[in-house]
Amino acid sequence: MMQFIKQSLAENGFQGFISICQLKSENCTSVPRQMGVYVIFRESLTPPAFRAVSIGGHFKSKDPTVPEHLLREQWVVDAMVIYIGKAGGRSQTATLQSRMRQYMQFGCGKPVGHRGGRFIWQLADCEDLLVAWKPLDLQEPRQVEREMISDFIRIYGVKPFANLNR
Repeated sequence: MMQFIKQSLAENGFQGFISICQLKSENCTSVPRQMGVYVIFRESLTPPAFRAVSIGGHFKSKDPTVPEHLLREQWVVDAMVIYIGKAGGRSQTATLQSRMRQYMQFGCGKPVGHRGGRFIWQLADCEDLLVAWKPLDLQEPRQVEREMISDFIRIYGVKPFANLNR
């Protein structure tokens, strides 16, 4: 079972560990153009501060802002991985790069269809969060994502902070 700390993620093939701020500024050019899974990682274990209003985009006119008490209830104490996502697969043409671009655009307030992980954009330190990815050649990203979320639940008892589905 994978441990959700930086060293274990790296040992399991995750790479990058690039800040959201840097990914936004480079338009995700360092992210591979292949299918895979990714994590959003917060290096600090101090309790987070939340924004009253999300900086995420209003896709289909839906405001991504949620009340602070819901964010606090969802927060997973002692977890550094706060979101697990996937890109591509048998039935999807998305790549890690295209999925990350969507996610960063959503975080810049654009009305993009990437509402998964939207709680991230209410964290006061969201620009400092790190993104790491694991390119996959043969494994199905959806299955790897599900296994990772299951492992996370076995360790922490709940899904990662920003994983609202599955």
